Amino acid sequence: MALNIRQVEILELAKASGRVSVDDLATRFEVAAQTIRRDLSELADQGMLDRVHGGAVMPVGVSNIGYEERRRMNEEAKAAVARACAAEIPDNSSLIINIGTTTEAVARELLNHRNLTVITNNMNVANILVANETCEVVVAGGALRRSDGGLVGDLTTEFMAQFKPDFAVIGTSALDADGDLLDFDMAEVRVSRAIVAQARKAFLVTDLSKLDRSAPVRIISIRDLDAVFVDRPLPAELMRRCKEWETRVVIA
Repeated sequence: MALNIRQVEILELAKASGRVSVDDLATRFEVAAQTIRRDLSELADQGMLDRVHGGAVMPVGVSNIGYEERRRMNEEAKAAVARACAAEIPDNSSLIINIGTTTEAVARELLNHRNLTVITNNMNVANILVANETCEVVVAGGALRRSDGGLVGDLTTEFMAQFKPDFAVIGTSALDADGDLLDFDMAEVRVSRAIVAQARKAFLVTDLSKLDRSAPVRIISIRDLDAVFVDRPLPAELMRRCKEWETRVVIA
């Protein structure tokens, strides 16, 4: 089935931001909400989008979205989350930053911090922070994943176990409604677990489009973290659990 011009543009918007809403699209195209729902349903029938409450998201499966596409998704939300996280990291501290486009946004927000020691398995983070002359950057060994500049594997996990940083800043590929952080790569998951285990405080940075995605491998639970930095409030039940777990939720 051929797509109409509006459906093509809807698909491009979804690719750019990761999610589209019925109300926003109806306003943008000046058509009825029912027309947009029909467009989204037709795109979903062809496997181009996944329908969710109030809109649609890019489809998910057993593999992650490409790095460049992920980097462009929800850029403003990621930047806001990154600023909120960076504001809680003082000068003269140490931290581990792992793989992810949101953690890379945190690195950019740290460029004006002074005398940081940053350990990372993310080559993009290292390349960002090299511009901060007061920052010592320590890069993990391991197998380089060319798709996103990540270093993973047993060597990376063992490397991270040598440190006891003040903070860990991690991202996630997906966030389950029960508070579990999820990923696609078991090797990366092992590194993330090691990072959280070694840090004095562990922070998650994520935009809540991750609630609309799924991935097959569990990293840890939000209950294992000190704080979660998000762009909008968590669902009510998950907020209740965070209070019960004494995990602080910071809304950027």
